[in-house]
Amino acid sequence: MENYTYNSYTLQLEGLKVTEESTYPVFLFFFFSYLFIIIANVGIVVLVFIDKSLHQPMYLLFCNLPLNDVLGNSILVPRLMLDLLHPPSERLISYNECVVQAFISHVFGTTSHTVLMIMAFDRYVAICNPLRYAAIMTNKMVMKLTVSAWGVALVMVGILLGLTTRLNRCRTLITNPYCDNASLFKLSCEDVSINNIYGLVFTVVLFSGSIGSMVLTYTKITVVCLMSNSKSLNSKALKTCSTHLFTYLIMLLSGLLVIVLHRFPQYSDYRKMAAILFYIIPGCLNPIIYGVQSKEIWKFLSQSLQFKKVLPFKC
Repeated sequence: MENYTYNSYTLQLEGLKVTEESTYPVFLFFFFSYLFIIIANVGIVVLVFIDKSLHQPMYLLFCNLPLNDVLGNSILVPRLMLDLLHPPSERLISYNECVVQAFISHVFGTTSHTVLMIMAFDRYVAICNPLRYAAIMTNKMVMKLTVSAWGVALVMVGILLGLTTRLNRCRTLITNPYCDNASLFKLSCEDVSINNIYGLVFTVVLFSGSIGSMVLTYTKITVVCLMSNSKSLNSKALKTCSTHLFTYLIMLLSGLLVIVLHRFPQYSDYRKMAAILFYIIPGCLNPIIYGVQSKEIWKFLSQSLQFKKVLPFKC
């Protein structure tokens, strides 16, 4: 008869399977990726808030993305680096810490979708209703959209993890490099059909709502651009929408890759790496994409550099 440990408060993370020779290269990859994510994303947020010319709905809504990237990567990457330096048998985590990590990791994934959805709404109003843009996208509306994006994520993920924490546990091994909802409810020997049903509904609603809003928004934007003879409007639409759409596709494809690889247990190591890259790749690329495409951000940075050059040198 198999021995079980019921409701243990100490869990073991399977972590990443790396060879001894690749441990430090992988560690350095995570370290420099995390360092870049923190510096670039925090820098973008600080820049938006100190430069009044960037106090526009598009940039204020965008600030939710770097904040989300910093939150998601901060709960994941430092722990991964720490686990890499320990053998698998010593990769231990408390149950409460595991629940917190799972909660934040799912909030990160959900908010990535909801924030890009409200940003799509902003682009739709700016291009399809330019004369009413200032009246619709007020500071109050920006605040409502931001609260909605985070509120929906917190409520949906709260229910998801609430259904899991009610279960008794009879196992202690998390077969994943980090804690998530599926890994947690798999520790239980009870019936988890409710968890599977809600998890499926959660995923379908999130992806269908996200993809549906993008298709609807960009279809209407495309129709407006095709019917318009204004080159300036079409140029503005191409510039702002391509940035947003590229960011969305990176996030969507990264997430879909993890879901697809879940169906192939023989590729579990690839799935683990893909799950980690779902955090790292958008976190690294988002500030670059918006920084390169934004004329206002480039203007602010160039003015700041020129100002530093003309300052007299003092010993």
